[in-house]
Amino acid sequence: MSNNRTCPTGSFSYTIKSGDTLYKLAITHNTTVEAIMAINPGINPNNLQIGQRICIPGSTTPPPTRCPSGSFAYTIKAGDTLYKLAITYKTTVEAIMAINPGINPNNLQIGQVICIPGSTTTPPPTRCPSGSFAYTIKSGDTLYKLAITHNTTVEAIMAINPGINPNNLQIGQVICIPGSTTTPPPTRCPSGTFAYTIRSGDTLFMLARRFNTTVEAIMAVNPGIDPNNLQIGQVICIPGATPPPPTRCPSGTFAYTIRSGDTLFMLANRFNTTVEAIMAVNPGIDPNNLQIGQVICIPQTTPPPPTCPPGSFAYTVRAGDTLFGLANRFNTTVQAILAINPGIDPNNLQIGQVICIPQTTPPPPTCPPGSFAYTVRAGDTLFGLANRFNTTVQAILAINPGIDPNNLQIGQVICIPQTTPPPPTCPPGSFAYTVRAGDTLFGLANRFNTTVQAILAINPGIDPNNLQIGQVICIPQTTPPPPTCPVGTFSYTIKAGDTLHMLAMTFNTTVEAILAVNPGLNPNNLQVGQVICIPRGTPTPPCNGVYYAVRSGDTLFSIAAMFNIPLATLMAANPGVDPNNLQVGQLICIPKVEPPTPCHCSGGTVYVVRENDNLGTILLRFNVSVMDLMAANPNVNLDRLTPGQEICIMPHVDMGCPCPTGAKKYTIAQGDIPSSGAAVVALAQKFNISVSALMMMNANLTPSDFVVGKAICVPNM
Repeated sequence: MSNNRTCPTGSFSYTIKSGDTLYKLAITHNTTVEAIMAINPGINPNNLQIGQRICIPGSTTPPPTRCPSGSFAYTIKAGDTLYKLAITYKTTVEAIMAINPGINPNNLQIGQVICIPGSTTTPPPTRCPSGSFAYTIKSGDTLYKLAITHNTTVEAIMAINPGINPNNLQIGQVICIPGSTTTPPPTRCPSGTFAYTIRSGDTLFMLARRFNTTVEAIMAVNPGIDPNNLQIGQVICIPGATPPPPTRCPSGTFAYTIRSGDTLFMLANRFNTTVEAIMAVNPGIDPNNLQIGQVICIPQTTPPPPTCPPGSFAYTVRAGDTLFGLANRFNTTVQAILAINPGIDPNNLQIGQVICIPQTTPPPPTCPPGSFAYTVRAGDTLFGLANRFNTTVQAILAINPGIDPNNLQIGQVICIPQTTPPPPTCPPGSFAYTVRAGDTLFGLANRFNTTVQAILAINPGIDPNNLQIGQVICIPQTTPPPPTCPVGTFSYTIKAGDTLHMLAMTFNTTVEAILAVNPGLNPNNLQVGQVICIPRGTPTPPCNGVYYAVRSGDTLFSIAAMFNIPLATLMAANPGVDPNNLQVGQLICIPKVEPPTPCHCSGGTVYVVRENDNLGTILLRFNVSVMDLMAANPNVNLDRLTPGQEICIMPHVDMGCPCPTGAKKYTIAQGDIPSSGAAVVALAQKFNISVSALMMMNANLTPSDFVVGKAICVPNM
């Protein structure tokens, strides 16, 4: 999809970020996946690209954060961390996290709105010069929009607001606007229409559906309205005789105002009723098109929250909770929770459901000075936490006596030593960046079109080999647009665990082809979020057997032995596979092997394997090469010979063979030849490998070929 497309009326342009899916975007912007796909023909919902621009039905303004009493809303800026905000507003990280449940302190997003404990961040009311008035910034405001709305210019607004940052307006910030009055005259709607005040999340499309009219009809009675920039509090006219009266709910029900993300199914679960019961008391309701602000009736069948017995407390179930997880978190057992919650279904916990938890949990640890409390998450290890917070496993164990490093529990609270310095203040021409999992200076230099040296120059004392997740560093601002891929290729964003080999297998191409269209790409240092070009490949040939994914430590020999098939058969089924460079995750074809047949050895000698025979002893005994044996015994696994097995010994033929990866050429010298015994044995000892391994490196040679002046393959030392 083009990055410069114009979105249709009633929608807005959105740039894809890391982690976005159409489902998440539909939930966030109060629409559906189908509606997004309908105005983005050709979009691939399974392959969204970071930086890709799509159209979203509705207005651009998300609902503002509603902060509890005694706190205020704050919009995250570049370089912000919870630590810095706590210092700035004289509070603590723990207090900020307590009123922002679910916040990820290691992944704050620019523009994210959070709550800060305190009375207010708003400065004293601005005193505006004569001929202007004070205006309080709202969600979605820009100087350009304000200039249009109040019939002035951006330059005029900036002239009477010295020091204002037009790119970082804050909700609640008070500025001065040139003009004589702050409030436009109230809208007078023509006959046959009524006035409506825009609320958070409103779009003309949604209003047309709600009030049984059309977008065109609304625009016709509101000349000059911008459907892509509706403002909260803006008054428009809606065709119709009168606005619908507020819902009057029958006895035994109560009125409920729809919020973002609500569905009848979720409401039925929350209020202990059914979708059918809700629809019965709301005739004509469309369960697939609930509107934010819509008032519906809910049957009052919800029992009062349980009264928990002494020695327990009430707990409200959250997304992702299980009884096992709660038992671990509160230091109890599933059986104990079930015993004080008769009738609870452990396989169907509902978000908002209130249950009782036995109070056997010790209070969270009080961490000593110079440390902070950390709640263990899925996948955490002490080694990973030590790396993340720039400390050591020993230091963590020292301030957590009795902790079991091999059995951390999700939800367990431990103490972490505080050794992280305060974040840097970045010089002009650079910006603050918070390190994420997988980041390296090389990857950041590639991503932001700079160099490792330039990053090191403005971050004195930084350790390039020990970046910490959450660490804030400065990046020079020289970023160009992402690469444009040539015809016949497409852009792909690297994910955790990707390798060029895996991508080549996935997209039916080759590592060489990927490298050819990505000059300068380092195949051994792919970065998460890095954008590369992938050639459009051809279908993969079928495997007459099953595929096996290579694991760490696998070799073709070990795989052949695992499946009890000859090495030659395995190699024949995988042409083009480099046996010396298998990749973890690489797919190998394990062919079907026919049952063994009697040994036929025309022109050679049938040999019966004896006790203690192996590949090396047989090669020495008959003075043949590995390739001779493989050619004469295509269905025999030479690494797993068994006594009594028949093999064919054919006369030696030198077939020629280049050195494999990881080996080099070596010319046998006079000093390599022992006074007694075979030269191949002495050479194997010299290069610290087995005779069998040396013969495999020289699969075309026989033991007697190892003579003075002969060029052979040996390991790179």
